[in-house]
Amino acid sequence: MKALRWHGARDLRLDEVPDPPEPKPHEAVVEVSWCGVCGTDLHEFLEGPHMIRTGPHPLTGAAPPLALGHEFSGSVLALGSAVPGIAVGDRVAVDPVWRCGVCYWCARGEYHICPMSGSVGLASPGAFAERVTVPLAGLTRLPGNVSDEMGALAEPLAVGLHAVTRAGVAPGDNVLVVGGGPIGVAVVLAARVAGAAGLYVSEPLAGRRELLEGLGVTETFDPRTADVRREVFLRTGRVGPDAVIDATGVAALAGQAVATVRRGGRVVLAGVGRGQAGIDMGQLVLYERSVLGTLGYRFDIPRAIGLMSTGRLDATALLTGRFPLDGGVGVFEDLAADRARHLKVLLTPKGL
Repeated sequence: MKALRWHGARDLRLDEVPDPPEPKPHEAVVEVSWCGVCGTDLHEFLEGPHMIRTGPHPLTGAAPPLALGHEFSGSVLALGSAVPGIAVGDRVAVDPVWRCGVCYWCARGEYHICPMSGSVGLASPGAFAERVTVPLAGLTRLPGNVSDEMGALAEPLAVGLHAVTRAGVAPGDNVLVVGGGPIGVAVVLAARVAGAAGLYVSEPLAGRRELLEGLGVTETFDPRTADVRREVFLRTGRVGPDAVIDATGVAALAGQAVATVRRGGRVVLAGVGRGQAGIDMGQLVLYERSVLGTLGYRFDIPRAIGLMSTGRLDATALLTGRFPLDGGVGVFEDLAADRARHLKVLLTPKGL
């Protein structure tokens, strides 16, 4: 079968590889319909390895070269064990997180922070391929009114849902989202579902601000020309937002988020960043502000699918490009040259 495999930084190849083996009891094999290009994939392509290990992963045993791709939908080809409500042939979305199942965190249901965890497409061969081995526990059946394309968007939507849950967003809250990329848009959609009354976004790209305004956000700001902290403070009755969710991962913005959120408010860092963040301790302690990290999702993919099925969550604005897997190398090169051209791009091994 064909697979778009990472061999190293700037070295992505469409390879011919063996089909996945018969699944073990905790695994399933899925025939891929669509798979989204994540910012994580793009960072691995540009300057990896970051989340990819250079040697065998301690849980999966997989090592590079391996196919990228962890945002996907498909059809079940084989089940390692019986799963209630799932049968061979069913259309599914997949929570791609491998977990040990026995550690302290897995026992608490916090599988996403299991010390041994890793993701399909980073810790094992991914879904930029015709077929892929996945965690059996990650399968969620797609309802008939949720398309395969929308099913592939359940993973980034789940990131937004988890971040909004961590932020404790409640009906009537004012929320500032920093960054209007794919995760920022997912956070906006999730905050609307949670009942946010005032929804503000800081985003430098005019095209993204226009898209967000079309989604019904209260107001967008260009941080290059506006004092976002002051503007949101004034628009929230000189109180400030109840929650600030950073979707950029830029360490320098963490301190600004803390200074912007209202007294007693919550800051959630949803972007995968690196480096030291300068935060004024007085801004935290004297005003009892909270800062939380958020990683991926925790049982949020079924939530995303349920919300799409009932019409409460419309993700069509996220999807801005569809391409065949055969052209995947060129897609990555184009995205690397101009990341602002798209929000979410999907690749398919089945042809368009």
